[in-house]
Amino acid sequence: MPTIKNQQYHQRMNLVVRHIYAEIALPTPKGLTLDYLSGLACFSKYHFHRLFAAHVGMNLNQFIQRLRLKKASYQLAFQHEIKIIDIALEAAFENHESFSRAFKRIYKQTPSQFRKQPNWLEWSIKNQYQLPKEVSKVNVNIIQFPDTKVAALEHKGSPQLLNRTVAKFIEWRKSSGQSPVNSSQTYGIAYHDPATTPEDEFRWDACGSIKSDVRPNPQGVVTKTIPGGRCAHITHHGPHELMDDKIRYIYQQWVPENNEELRDFPCFFQYQNLFPAVAEKDLITDIFIPIV
Repeated sequence: MPTIKNQQYHQRMNLVVRHIYAEIALPTPKGLTLDYLSGLACFSKYHFHRLFAAHVGMNLNQFIQRLRLKKASYQLAFQHEIKIIDIALEAAFENHESFSRAFKRIYKQTPSQFRKQPNWLEWSIKNQYQLPKEVSKVNVNIIQFPDTKVAALEHKGSPQLLNRTVAKFIEWRKSSGQSPVNSSQTYGIAYHDPATTPEDEFRWDACGSIKSDVRPNPQGVVTKTIPGGRCAHITHHGPHELMDDKIRYIYQQWVPENNEELRDFPCFFQYQNLFPAVAEKDLITDIFIPIV
């Protein structure tokens, strides 16, 4: 059970992390200095670096650069229309060479190599930083979710390779015309918790709503249905990495405290927008836990 002092430290560090996410989304961020961030957290600047590293698992400068390179990696993989030099400048690098050196040092590939064939395993390993826990109670409401027909691409195996499946699903959406631009809603069905499931047993479906059945396709996308019914529902604002504690709160506290029973269908998500089309701070994700 965390002490009041530990909760206060987590809350103060979480405030800093959320501020960093907000600042790096700006064209000219200014609130990323040691003086500003240590003051925001109400910690002495002489101790802030150590406290930040203890909570996040890396120092402040590494974390800021990692977030910038994460966005750049998504742009390289999923937004081929953007030139590499423009991605470099947006990530606050002065030129292509400095961007390429930093990118290769982290992901073991140059930006050009990553764009052609991303090594998602290495990418996933390098983006496994820890984040301060959300300790405040969240608001849960009960909704009636309708039967929803979806196109689904099944991912089986390591969660670290999930982006490889997502890339194939995006490829199918583009070729079929079933993209978010054409009013197809985006879902993810989480059959297992990656934190507690052996890699070879992990399953996840990347999904998009459809009106008619999926035709045979080289990507392996199939027709499925998310069944309608009562669901515990939370709308999450911000990075997907900060959703876990809200999901655990529903399972560990809200369900037993409200005498609810879980339905025989896994947790699923509806992504109202997607990164990097919007900044991570602006992501909106609906979390659904099916209940009887």
